[in-house]
Amino acid sequence: MMDGSIEIETLTLEREGTRIFDGLSLRIGERRVGVVGRNGSGKSTLLRAVAGLIAPQAGRLRVAGVDVARDRAGALSAVGILFQNPDHQIIFPTVIEELAFGLEQQGHPRGVARERARAMLARFGHADWEERLCHTLSQGQRQLVCLMAVLAMEPRWILFDEPFNSLDIPAALRIEARIAALAQNVMLITHDPARVAGYDRVIWIEAGRVAADGPPDAVLPAYVAAMQAAAQDEPC
Repeated sequence: MMDGSIEIETLTLEREGTRIFDGLSLRIGERRVGVVGRNGSGKSTLLRAVAGLIAPQAGRLRVAGVDVARDRAGALSAVGILFQNPDHQIIFPTVIEELAFGLEQQGHPRGVARERARAMLARFGHADWEERLCHTLSQGQRQLVCLMAVLAMEPRWILFDEPFNSLDIPAALRIEARIAALAQNVMLITHDPARVAGYDRVIWIEAGRVAADGPPDAVLPAYVAAMQAAAQDEPC
């Protein structure tokens, strides 16, 4: 197995009685991987499965050798996920509590977790956020809190589910620059092909299956053409 890779073997996954994936297999080891597809194609479900938040009915899914659905402690060091809406992720009132929580789940004593959380805040130039109430921050700032909380746990992979939605242009550019600077491997879902045009690999998911998989300059033109054709076929 490729060191640090995501290994998906004959994955079968159902949600609320609907089969999303039926025998999906992928091996993903590139540093920057984009995932595109229309709404309801299974993109977000795939990300949640890779993060270990959804257990498959059959097949195997490992990240950096960790069975993320069964080994939750190991999953925290293998993969982190940032949801589209940071309010669906933040669970504590203050920034320091939010950053320290995952570290405590990894087994760090509370004092150590808080010190590492403070170091992360200082790294991003926001030491003054320690006692800030999360709900008083802007959406872009709350997304940064979520990113810092994930980075503090030092996972091998970081997954992003439409991180640019609802952000103004400056905030979106800041998030894009932070993603580009990450040392971790990245998998990013987006509706905007331009966001992943410079990535190492793009996977196009259509109705729970891989419609195309390869370099962006091969996958993205086919994806855009298919979406344009679908738009023309639908009544206004």
